[in-house]
Amino acid sequence: MEKPAKKPMLIAAAIAIAVVAALVIVLGMNGTPSDASPEAGFARDMGTHHAQAVEMSFIVYDRTASRDVRNLAFDIINTQSTQRGMFQGWLQQWGLSPAGERPQMAWMSGHGHSGTAATGTAMPGMASAAELTRLRGLKDKDAEVLFLQLMIRHHEGGVQMAKGLLSLSSRDEVASLANKIVTGQTGEIKLMTDLLKQRGAQPLPSILK
Repeated sequence: MEKPAKKPMLIAAAIAIAVVAALVIVLGMNGTPSDASPEAGFARDMGTHHAQAVEMSFIVYDRTASRDVRNLAFDIINTQSTQRGMFQGWLQQWGLSPAGERPQMAWMSGHGHSGTAATGTAMPGMASAAELTRLRGLKDKDAEVLFLQLMIRHHEGGVQMAKGLLSLSSRDEVASLANKIVTGQTGEIKLMTDLLKQRGAQPLPSILK
């Protein structure tokens, strides 16, 4: 039989073990994302996705005099460049390289992503090299229409990726930005659809299910 004096020590030890176990569980759930985590994959792939949106916006900005389209392009350049900086900051904070070893979109495999066969790209909504070349060769209304069509599809892909992250992660800073992307790009899709109608054109077939 244990001496009575030892009981407080045993109780204290049991409490300490319970606290350590709880910390392990909490840190395991909310600790630094790993290289193969959905958060890291999202930050890397959405950063690449945003880079093309910025590129397309710069292209059309120099090829149209339309105030509406130029304002939209300017907003996309600023918003998505800022968000790319946030993605890169996360990866640096997490001690991860900007480019991982896993294939693009591997983090969303089995969660609604099946590639984008129509454009030959791994990420949903991305414009092909041929489409970007065609955009660079157009001006005025023709450039506006193609830009809006490509950017609507591009935003649909961005929304799909952000919703995919939300189904896989609840990490505060990442989920918060993903929600902003869903809300912001959904609103811009409506705006761009209206701008296309004003020009007598329609969006490309939607990639959203």
